[in-house]
Amino acid sequence: MRIIVFAPHPDDEILGCGGTMIGHIESGDQITVVYMTSGDAGSHHIPKEQLGPIREEEAHSSCSLLGITDLVFLRNPDGYLAYDQKNLVAIINLIRDRKPELIYLPHLHDGHKDHRVTYELVAEAKGRAGGPWFQECQGDPWQVAMALAYEVWTPLQQFSRAVDITPYMEKKLAALNLHQSQLANFRLDQAIQGLNRYRGIMTGEGEYCECFQIL
Repeated sequence: MRIIVFAPHPDDEILGCGGTMIGHIESGDQITVVYMTSGDAGSHHIPKEQLGPIREEEAHSSCSLLGITDLVFLRNPDGYLAYDQKNLVAIINLIRDRKPELIYLPHLHDGHKDHRVTYELVAEAKGRAGGPWFQECQGDPWQVAMALAYEVWTPLQQFSRAVDITPYMEKKLAALNLHQSQLANFRLDQAIQGLNRYRGIMTGEGEYCECFQIL
């Protein structure tokens, strides 16, 4: 199966669906990760022009640990992600080029604005990619079979799928640990481990779970 994971910033893909991604890789699926920004606003101490490349390198290292090498960086300004023609066309072109059966994206009500805009862009591009419109876009139309929305900053109020990631939790945390520029500011590793444990207990699907909303 071909999959695209859309991440507003480097590390969001690990936080939201890292365990599920490991399961896909172990099943032989092909994953492309698309980063809407390079996360250059993620530090008060490291200048933006330095932080963007640092976070891209962290993304390469983290995804490499999981066995993912196809990474795309759109390099929008962190914190100012725009719903515009440029981004819509870029995402439509990626969908038509990679031809995914499944995509992952942040959910609509996430507390971070870049996450909400990513949802809006990807949800709209998913529909447009399947039609014979918009001559500025490249490639033949492609229909994505399913989209799953993941949780990062704000837990989903309603979810429709729980995935047991217990066998992959240690590797997920190891991949997240490679995003050192962010863990220096926030203990995201502890936060996501707590959320995944909570989901496991409350759903009864496993010790640790990632939850998704089917779109």
